[in-house]
Amino acid sequence: MDATREAWARADAFLTETLIGPDAGLDAALAAQRAAGMPPIEVAPLAGKLLHLLVRISGARRVLEIGTLGGYSTIWMARAVGEAGRVVTVEALAAHAAVARASVDAAGVGERVDIRVGRGAEVLPTLVPGFDLVFIDADKESGTLYLDWAARLGHPGTVVIVDNIGRAGEIVRADSDDPMVAGTRDALRMLGEHPRFDATALQTVGAKGWDGLAVAVVI
Repeated sequence: MDATREAWARADAFLTETLIGPDAGLDAALAAQRAAGMPPIEVAPLAGKLLHLLVRISGARRVLEIGTLGGYSTIWMARAVGEAGRVVTVEALAAHAAVARASVDAAGVGERVDIRVGRGAEVLPTLVPGFDLVFIDADKESGTLYLDWAARLGHPGTVVIVDNIGRAGEIVRADSDDPMVAGTRDALRMLGEHPRFDATALQTVGAKGWDGLAVAVVI
């Protein structure tokens, strides 16, 4: 089979059906997001399940998410932290946060989720340190700022996940004038050079195209 975007999407659909299957709470969250006219930039189901498993594998009980959107990834992680766990999620737009609030409540995990509305630069300094896992999926131009706060708000052993690091291969272009590419390159350099991080990254292909994610641990 040729390695085309259509083929990637078919493989994604097969893996999602085989390993995840239908999920009423998550499907409803996506439907609410679409109905609100929000962009379809949430993580794919397989990536959502990966977040869920990383929370469980790491034993995280306090999770920080930067970039809530409609709450799809929030639900995945809130299910994983357990009844005593909490997810603090930061969303810049109040309208998006309202959709997410309704969706996490409808999914039965509302009591585990604290949605903070505002820009990351304003909200992150107000949070209490001690997060066990940080998921960064917000504006790429602020990637180094978010990583700095991930280190400050985490502790040795905190898992940090950065989404959308592949940028369809554009990350290799030092001359790119796309601020999202430049921001992603800066974030990746920070993960490679900052003494508080030990990191790797994976390219991905699938329903979302050619992209990837970085996974790090705070030292």
